Amino acid sequence: MAPESAKILIVEDSAAIRSVLVRLLKYNNYAVIEAPNGQDALANIEKDAPQLVLLDLSMPVMDGWTTLRAIRTLPIGVSLPVIALTAHAMNGDREAALEYGFDAYVTKPLDIPAFLRTLTELLAL
Repeated sequence: MAPESAKILIVEDSAAIRSVLVRLLKYNNYAVIEAPNGQDALANIEKDAPQLVLLDLSMPVMDGWTTLRAIRTLPIGVSLPVIALTAHAMNGDREAALEYGFDAYVTKPLDIPAFLRTLTELLAL
């Protein structure tokens, strides 16, 4: 899928981080949907049918792990690429997230070129 036609859902409780991600993605011709928590994300997924989800792991209301589990129960969620997004990276966290069912794992602050490559690769599947 071409980036200019891809719709990405950002699920992040920090308004400042969401704002930065929105600007970055829009600058790179992605359509963007925002949700401040996992519960709102589930409603957005069913309503807006994004092609990819950026999912913060540490959020109030519903954390990223629980949200991913709920996403995978939705018909659209079975094959929806979901990227774990976190500032708390420890040894083994990436592997644990991939094993849990995330399609990719990205740490904050972002390595922007690597982040954009990851998006392109996942949207091409």
